[in-house]
Amino acid sequence: MNKLPFKNFTKSLIIITIFVNMCSENLLAQSKDPSPLNFPTPKNIDNMLFYIQRDPNVNTAIYAINYQEDGKIDKSNPIKAYWIRYAEKGEKKDLTYMQRKFAYGIESKTVNNEEFELQFVSYKKLSLTLKKIDSDQKYHVFVNVNQKKIQVEKIFVRIEGGSFWLPNVKYAEVTGIDASSNKTITERMVL
Repeated sequence: MNKLPFKNFTKSLIIITIFVNMCSENLLAQSKDPSPLNFPTPKNIDNMLFYIQRDPNVNTAIYAINYQEDGKIDKSNPIKAYWIRYAEKGEKKDLTYMQRKFAYGIESKTVNNEEFELQFVSYKKLSLTLKKIDSDQKYHVFVNVNQKKIQVEKIFVRIEGGSFWLPNVKYAEVTGIDASSNKTITERMVL
């Protein structure tokens, strides 16, 4: 377990990781313990895989495929993460060094030409898989939560108190497509 200050926050992000708020259903409506904030849904984001939202504010972390100029995935860094700062007129902004290294960043390991193992820097216990799917020839991120394989679309992290450096993460919810039923599901992880 990571001993850095963002441990709990990133832990939630990873668990919800790699999971997106791309579904048309509002996460707040699904949750029994909703955030007081009304979150926007990212739309028309090039190469987006999933996104993360948390209730200190409506700013959203976007995780997208990192393509090189030749159109091929960058195998040394297959995911790029950045903010859409909805609280600041929807401005796109890179993650800060601290956010990349201790909270929202993703480390990757190549499994083969079309598959990568991913982990959030803040929570190494949750393993995600980025792979190209034959049916649509696109990359998707998958995670196993509560014995269910989920194609991640969004992740929501519920924070109650704590501090900037050590937030009190109550749970993380991963929303996406259940690989066995092909239906949208939300699974909660208590951290």
